[in-house]
Amino acid sequence: MVGLTSVISSVALQASQEDLYEHVLNDGLLGTSIWLNIGLAGLTLLLFGFMARNVGDPRSQLIIVAAMSVSAVSLASYTGLASGLTIGVLEMPEGHALEGATTTLNLDGADRTVDGTVSLWGRYLTWALSTPFILLSLGLIAGSNITKIFTAIVFDVGIMITGLAAALTTSSHLMRWFWYAISCTFLAVVFYVLIVEWPEDAKAAGTYEIFNLVRWLTVVLWFGYTVWWALGNEGAGVIEDVGITSWGYSAFDIVAKYGFSFLVINWTIKNQDILSKGDMFGATGDAIPADD
Repeated sequence: MVGLTSVISSVALQASQEDLYEHVLNDGLLGTSIWLNIGLAGLTLLLFGFMARNVGDPRSQLIIVAAMSVSAVSLASYTGLASGLTIGVLEMPEGHALEGATTTLNLDGADRTVDGTVSLWGRYLTWALSTPFILLSLGLIAGSNITKIFTAIVFDVGIMITGLAAALTTSSHLMRWFWYAISCTFLAVVFYVLIVEWPEDAKAAGTYEIFNLVRWLTVVLWFGYTVWWALGNEGAGVIEDVGITSWGYSAFDIVAKYGFSFLVINWTIKNQDILSKGDMFGATGDAIPADD
C-alpha cells in the first residue's frame, strides 16, 4: 500500500489533476475513448432500468441488478479518468520500450512536456469493481453454487489487482512482466470455471444456450484485453500512442460490458420462468431439505 501511494505521489509531482483533466479534454483521441464510455454507461443504465421495470422474479431481479451494476461502476470509474483523478504520468524502467520517453500534455494554455508516458491506471479499478458483476451474472445464469461463484470472483479481482501492480511498477521491467504473468495465471483459473465448470451447471439448469453465448463472448474479449496490454504502451510498447491504447480498451469495454449486459438482461426478462423454476436452482448439493 505504501508503494502504491508513493508511486501516485511521484506522479502528482509531474502533472497535477488539473493538467491531466485538461489533457484528456483537449486530446481528441484519448478524450473520446473516455467520454464515449461515460455516455454509454449512463444511457445503458437508464435503458436497462426501463427494460426491467416489470420483472418480479427475485432471482431474475438479482441477475439484472448484477448486469446493471457493470454500467453503474463504469459510469463512476470513467468519470474518474475524465477528471484526471485516476490518471498519471509514469517513467518506465530501464529496458522498457518507452524508457526515457516524454509526453507533451495538451493544455489550454502553453503545452508542457513531462518525463514519462500517460498511464490510465484507473482502468484497473474499473475492472476490479465491474468484472465481478459480470461473473456474478454468469454464475447465476448457469445456476452454479456459491463456492464456484466465489472462486471465480476472488481470482478475477486478483487479475485486476496484479494487473494494476504491473502497470504501476517502475522499479524493474522484469517485475512488470512478472506481475503480468501472475495476472494471466489468475485469468486461467477464471477461464477454467467458465469453460469447464459452469457449462455443466448451465446444462442442468436449462440455460446453456444463453450461457454459452455470453461466456464465450467474455472469454474471447478478456483474452483480447490481455493481448492488448502486452502490445500497448504499458506492456511491450508495440503500440506507443496512449490514445490508441485507450481506444482499444474502450472498444473491448463497449462489447464486454454493455453488449454483454444487454444480452443477459434481455434474455432474463424473457425467461423468468426458467430462472424461477425451483429451489434447487444453483444448489450446492443433492440433499432435499427436511420439512420442519
